Formats: sequence, structure tokens, C-alpha cells
Amino acid sequence: MLPGLAADRARIADLESRISNLERSLAALRLEKTAVQERLDSYKYPVLTLPTEIISEIFIHFLPTYPHCPPLTGPLSPTLLTHTCHAWREIALATPALWRAITIAGNDPSSIQRVRVSNMLSRSGSCPLSIRIEGWAYESNYEPELQEALAAVLCHCMRWEYLAINADVSELPEIQGPFPLLRQLDLWLNDVGLPSEVNTAFQELPQLRTVVLNEDAALHFVLPWIQITRLVLRRVFLHECVPVLRQTSNLVHCEIQLYFPLLHPNDVLDVITFPFLESLIFKDPGSSSTPTDINPLEVFITPALYNLDIPERFLGEKPIESLTSFISKSGCNLQDLRITGKGSVLKGSYRAAFPSIRRFSFDENDEKFEDGGNSNCN
Repeated sequence: MLPGLAADRARIADLESRISNLERSLAALRLEKTAVQERLDSYKYPVLTLPTEIISEIFIHFLPTYPHCPPLTGPLSPTLLTHTCHAWREIALATPALWRAITIAGNDPSSIQRVRVSNMLSRSGSCPLSIRIEGWAYESNYEPELQEALAAVLCHCMRWEYLAINADVSELPEIQGPFPLLRQLDLWLNDVGLPSEVNTAFQELPQLRTVVLNEDAALHFVLPWIQITRLVLRRVFLHECVPVLRQTSNLVHCEIQLYFPLLHPNDVLDVITFPFLESLIFKDPGSSSTPTDINPLEVFITPALYNLDIPERFLGEKPIESLTSFISKSGCNLQDLRITGKGSVLKGSYRAAFPSIRRFSFDENDEKFEDGGNSNCN
């Protein structure tokens, strides 16, 4: 018995010694941990040392360039910036410019969209807005939450700076002005009914300068044309857009995507003078290389024209003669000529015919050839 007690006492002494050693080791490790943590705590990540104003500006550049509208959620959405950390969330929520471009889509989940649109309108403060309404069809008018989202946006029409609408015209939401800040209007309408239908909602537009329209919108909307300086017409026939062109004498830039045939058998087109037009661009939505029956340049007199971009087939059977006639008629000092589409005229022939033009570009079969007026062709 006594020898066993002595052994236990010795064992306890040994354990206490080992515990003391381990406690000293733990204490040393805790001290080292504290020192390392203090070093970490004292370190400032460079991005976290930036002023709030700089971080806000970085956030703004993270999004698609205004007035392009980011998605409401996911990558490239302003909402993503609120999910990184508390500090960034506070900065994002306090930066109205992050929330100023809003899309309402008729095919998005209506309940989620309504909440997010409402949040963006609130967070945008007093910023001018870029609004995009797309995919608005028959079904959209029977979604109460979509209607609520649209109504919320309509309430802020005094702040609209850019507006783009893609909708069936019969389901086009009623939009009433005034629009004191609206600078650009982009309308793509489908399924127009009677040819006599005209929508005159967009009238109080003192700042409007840029208009982008498809055929149906060009035919059925009345706008303050005289103040427009930039006009883009998509997928139109020339005889359909002439009534609009006749009223836009202050254009500086004009782009027209033309369908052919241009004319009905007995149609005669006006000749219209655009005293301030500097850039004229024609686009061909078709793939044909057959010369057209009429040169659309016959409609235009452009004494200030600097840049011309046109498919060669729009110039008819004799492209160089057509261009010569147009330049002479307009009395313009054309400096930049771009010929697109499959061509029959050698590039060098254009340069020889127009030595005063400083820059020529040729885009044929998706290959671009660009050089100065005195260079040789590639």
C-alpha cells in the first residue's frame, strides 16, 4: 500500500511539472498570437484608406457608362456593390449616381422588379434618370406589380434625361409630360394598327436633341422636330422618313438604316436642305450587292457636310458620278468618306476622283481598309 502511495505522489508531481511547462508554452503562444494580431489590426488595406469620394467614383465607373442601364441584379448591377462589406454598402447606398439608370422589363419577375425599381428611384435622390422600358407586351398590362413598377417610374418623369421604349404600340403605357430634362428619346414600336394613328404624348420637351426611331415610331409620333440635332432612323423606307426629314432642318448628325425598294412607281421625293448637317450615315440592313434604283443622296443638300458613310450600292450604277453630283450640288467640303458593302469601283478610283477628301475608308466583306487620301490601296 505505502509503495503505491509514494508512486502516485511522484506521478502527480511529474504531471504538475508537465502542466506548468505546457502552460508556459501556451502563454508564449498567446503572446505571439497577440503580437501577430496587433500587426494585422494595424495594417490598412490600400482600398480601405481611399476617401469615400474616390470609392464612389470607382463604383460609378464599375457600371455600364451612363446612360446605359445596368441589370437590376447580378454582375454589373449596382446592387452587387452592396454585398461586399458594410463599409462599401454604406458608400454605395449614399451614391445617388449609382442608381440613376433603370430598366423595367415586361418579362422579368414582377414582384422582385417592383421592389428593386422602387429602391433605385429612392436611392437616386434628385439625379436625372435614364429609363428603359422593354419587352412591354399584352401580358404586361395584366401584371399588377409590373404596373406598380411602371407607375413609380412615371411619377419621376420630371427627372427623365434619357428614355428608351421597346413595346407593342397597342400596349404602350400612357406617358404624360412635361419632360423638362429629356435629352434623348429612343422608340422601337411594333404592331402598329391603323395608319392614321398618331401619338402626341411627347410634346413638352425643351431639352430634346437626340431621337432614335424605328419605322413605326417615325410614322406615328409627333415630336418637336425643329429642335432635333441628332436623328437615327432604323429600318425605314426613304419615302416614309422624308416627312420627318422635312421638319428637321437643324440636324447636325443623321443616320438612316434604309430598306429598299425606295419608291412606289409614281412617287417623287423632295429635295431637302440641311444647312448644319456635318455627318450623314446610311446603313443597309440587307445583304444584296445590287445597285439601288435611286440614290438617297438625291434627297439631301448638305453645305456643311464633313463626314459621309454610305453603301456603294446606294450610289446606283455609277457611284463616282453620283458622289460628284451630290458634292457639287451641296457645295460641301467633304473630308471623310466611308464606302461600305461589296463594291465594283476600285478604291484608287475614288481617291483619284476626289483628291480634296483627306480620309477614305472601305468596309467590304467585314474587312476594313483605312488610310489617308494620298495613300495607296491595300
